[in-house]
Amino acid sequence: MASLSDDLALLLAAAKEAGAVAGRYFRRDPKVWYKDGNSPVSEADYAADAALKAALIGARPDYGWVSEEMPDAERLPQTEGRAFVVDPIDGTRAFLRGEDVWCVSVAVVEAGRPIVGVVHVPARGETFQATSDDPALMNGRPCQVSAAGSDDIMRLSLPDSIRRAIAPADQPSVDALPAIPSLAYRLALVAAGRLDGTLVRPRANDWDVAAADLILEKAGGLFCDRYGERWRYGAEAGAMGVMVAAPLGLAPRLRDIAGALGT
Repeated sequence: MASLSDDLALLLAAAKEAGAVAGRYFRRDPKVWYKDGNSPVSEADYAADAALKAALIGARPDYGWVSEEMPDAERLPQTEGRAFVVDPIDGTRAFLRGEDVWCVSVAVVEAGRPIVGVVHVPARGETFQATSDDPALMNGRPCQVSAAGSDDIMRLSLPDSIRRAIAPADQPSVDALPAIPSLAYRLALVAAGRLDGTLVRPRANDWDVAAADLILEKAGGLFCDRYGERWRYGAEAGAMGVMVAAPLGLAPRLRDIAGALGT
């Protein structure tokens, strides 16, 4: 079995290569199709996915493979060994609008938890990384969650549907910022302390969160549901409900806000 450092080096190289492949289509009007649920997928997504699979499975043929762009019938939970869990372009809608907040998200998952993760944001020149044995880094420098206190107003990146549902009693403690379209990048920004936290709507998927979940954990944060349960990799999308991403010290406040949504 490869070392975590070897897997990290592989993921970093593959993510940067895939980002360069996607970048050749960025702001160049790529072809677009629509999947079930009216979710767009472009030729850039497919090209980046192919680059990732060639680099990763080419180097680790014994690892499993879970990608947003693989056919549903082939998307099976990995129950033994290690698996790559990838999103070739997280934030496809933003990518197609020409916004720079899309990323390549790549993780290795083993025994139900991510053990290596990379979130590469090509258009902003930012790369986040972590392994289960090493601290989180952003562009090679230590990455740490916000030091906001328990009484501070929290800078939260929130989808409109969640922002509108926040209970009146909780609204004064929240500075509601627009949601970053890429969920992986949004969680990475919490890990970097540039956001105090975020709430995540149900129906996220493993490939949206695997890499950033680990990066956030190693930066001193937590990704959990309102009851404090961690993400269950391999579970059906939406099984966890609303999720919270925050520094450990703020997680109880965000869990309370999540629990009171719409009340």
